[in-house]
Amino acid sequence: MPADAAAAEPPEPKPVTFATDVIPLGERAQRSILDHVIAVGDEAETTYLEVKSSLDLGSKAGVAKVAKFLLGAANRRPHEAARHFHGYAVLVIGAQKGSTPGVPRGVEAHELEDRLRPYLGSQFPAFEFGRIGVGDDREVLFVIAQPPQDGQPIYPCHKSFQGDDRRDNLEDGAVYVRGTSNTRPARAGEVLALVERARGGGRAPIDIDVEILGPIGRVNLVDEVLERLYQLEEEQFSKQHEPEKSTFASTSAPLASSILTGGPPPTAEERAERLDAWRSEKSAHIAQGREHFLGVGLPGVGVRVVSRDRFVAKPHLIVNFHGCEAFDYREADDADYEKVVEPVMRRHDPFGTGFDPGELRITPRGYPIVWTNRGDDAEVVLTPESFRPNVPWTSDQDDYVILARDPQARLVSVTWVLTEDGNDAVTRGEFEVTTAELIDAADLFKTAFFKDE
Repeated sequence: MPADAAAAEPPEPKPVTFATDVIPLGERAQRSILDHVIAVGDEAETTYLEVKSSLDLGSKAGVAKVAKFLLGAANRRPHEAARHFHGYAVLVIGAQKGSTPGVPRGVEAHELEDRLRPYLGSQFPAFEFGRIGVGDDREVLFVIAQPPQDGQPIYPCHKSFQGDDRRDNLEDGAVYVRGTSNTRPARAGEVLALVERARGGGRAPIDIDVEILGPIGRVNLVDEVLERLYQLEEEQFSKQHEPEKSTFASTSAPLASSILTGGPPPTAEERAERLDAWRSEKSAHIAQGREHFLGVGLPGVGVRVVSRDRFVAKPHLIVNFHGCEAFDYREADDADYEKVVEPVMRRHDPFGTGFDPGELRITPRGYPIVWTNRGDDAEVVLTPESFRPNVPWTSDQDDYVILARDPQARLVSVTWVLTEDGNDAVTRGEFEVTTAELIDAADLFKTAFFKDE
């Protein structure tokens, strides 16, 4: 062949490079997957990646196809799955070679979960859900199966489905696995391998790091400051001939109280009865006021967890702060003197409800954080959907505050206990946390309630 003829030939096409050593969560990783699908189309399909150019997730046929993919992905062998995407498997819906037709916007993960549950069963592992917009009203969806783990059972199909194409059929009780580029019924050897996965391998030990975010407070003379504030409230109420505005409570004087309560000034006998009733409830009021004071005055605390090289399914993590108290965190703007010091004579409620919406804390259903006090310890329970391998999980710092019961304690002992869904093993740990600088309760009160002075 002449040299000039050889030079005229087009160069060999470069192979498409595609990294599979990433976790396929988040927009950046999913855009890389989408670019790969657009470049090669159906050729992208492997044991860890499936592509559907279009799928109606509102139809039985569409839901059955997603269920089949998830069943096959859940029945993979862990050591084989771990070679790509850290063990995750991805179904891309709404993309094909050269284009992204997408699917109509509006598919919600919880709705899809409800439609899939009859096929997958109640014990099936959770899956992730992602989306990338490709137009004003269309998007590409990503259904992401979790990495399989040693010790997991076989996941059979729980409901039959007969479609127009027999390749889409599902049979109640059948076991499906991922082939080279499709999901199909398991062969005998594959079922035996899954039996070994369930009983022979066992799960790798859990290894997590737990870190406390935010300071553990130390406040001196809290009870003494509150007692003094209540003493001032009582003194102010008792000054029958000094109704002018007080430094601490503008509504405590009898004249102001009578105006705000909407009735005539109380008689001496009525004032005495009201004062006696107030004194009898003083301990309860101080306890409530203490919670509001410390919730407003102290910064919030959170927890960061990192699972080392292992996926933890539906963890239940109990963190105990020994010798500490937990209080609801309050924003600085929520500071209200009358929630710290209960007035002897309260303001008049024109609606007669006595309801204070400012004290209402709404916790969303399924919120993964609960805090309480048990004995001398503060207990925080964390129940997120999962801890992903080497990916930090962090709670917000606007839920609760932690106070050391001993103001002189420079260190606080923290212990934790972790259990995992479907795993009998219990993992424990302990460490110490340095507390914040000691602050006087009077200074903290002035900072929180007299910010403008």
